[in-house]
Amino acid sequence: MDNLESYYQSRFAARTQRIQASTIREILKLTTQPGFISFAGGLPAADLFPIQRIGEATQKVLAEHADKALQYSTTEGYLPLREWIAGRMPGASAENVQIVSGSQQGLDLIGKVFIDPGSKILVEAPTYLGALSAFNPYEPLYISVGMDEEGLRLEELEAALEAHRFKFMYVLPTFQNPSGRLMGLERRKAIVALARKYQTPILEDDAYAELYFSGQPLPTLYALDQELGGGNVIYLSTTSKTLAPGLRVAWVVGPKPVIQKIVYAKQGADLHSPTLNQMLVYELVQDGAWFQAQISKIRQTYQTRRTWMLEALQKYMPEDIGWIVPQGGMFFWLTAPQGLDSLELLKQAVEEKMAFVPGQPFYADGSGQNTLRLSYSSATHEQIDEGIKRLGRAVHKMLGREPVV
Repeated sequence: MDNLESYYQSRFAARTQRIQASTIREILKLTTQPGFISFAGGLPAADLFPIQRIGEATQKVLAEHADKALQYSTTEGYLPLREWIAGRMPGASAENVQIVSGSQQGLDLIGKVFIDPGSKILVEAPTYLGALSAFNPYEPLYISVGMDEEGLRLEELEAALEAHRFKFMYVLPTFQNPSGRLMGLERRKAIVALARKYQTPILEDDAYAELYFSGQPLPTLYALDQELGGGNVIYLSTTSKTLAPGLRVAWVVGPKPVIQKIVYAKQGADLHSPTLNQMLVYELVQDGAWFQAQISKIRQTYQTRRTWMLEALQKYMPEDIGWIVPQGGMFFWLTAPQGLDSLELLKQAVEEKMAFVPGQPFYADGSGQNTLRLSYSSATHEQIDEGIKRLGRAVHKMLGREPVV
């Protein structure tokens, strides 16, 4: 056949028009060039992967439970791991836990279960690009709510909840991807209360919950909802940021009717997540002292790299470029003067052999042209200083100013 694209185009489902290439994944292709410095992908630091410990855990699982680890298993997931997760969530039992193949699959399954064409979904502005990619094929209508330093603006949120009936609201309260914001305790309580008042379920994405640089973790929206009776928050988290993303072990915690529907949806998707991976994750996390030491090492490393990037931004960025200083997580979020298009800035940055993620794809309403995201988690001190210097040159060029010396 001469033109396969035309041949299949008429046969693709209409929803494929909403399936677009990931901006981040496309940018990552650039980083294979020699001398390229990328702050684009939100990649956990490979030098912190507990390689030896994972190897030992794998050998132990295979030595003691190979028949189960290599066999088909239940869709819900490995029961001891589900019980461990439930033990960390107030009011939950293993029946409230579904293991999924990465948080991304959890988002897709939730979209499949909840979203009809035209369903209204409330999202933060900006929000996680991967969630939009997961939800888009199910043809939702997004209503975006703006944020201040602590997250969703309450007056704007309540106005949206009063005006629309949402299938759910999608919130990342802890070191939000992309902005790095940390929602304060009072704001969390207010949002949970508003969601219950207007009978709108919350989907809480908590991938970065363990990555605090100081202080004590704040209660999850799920925990705060439990204090009010429970049942209105669906919680999503992962081992990708604390162990290794290649394991693809994550979980959804929620009311039993929701979990049951997700079980059915997952049966049609992949039957179950890899049993071997689930069993070795359980082998790792049940050693609480080791697991906490692993998390502490990640926190300390990311805090150091955050400080390096903050120093470089202060050194190389013009005064009218603003940013949020993250207190945890993996990202800086920069805001440039209106009129500076970060997509155009990326072209200039690529000429300087550095990359970042433009902010616009993180906005469901298409705004945010003057914003961008930088990840510091996987970079060395030298790479961070040189990469931000290159970005600074590109920014000054775009603004028509003298380059950074």
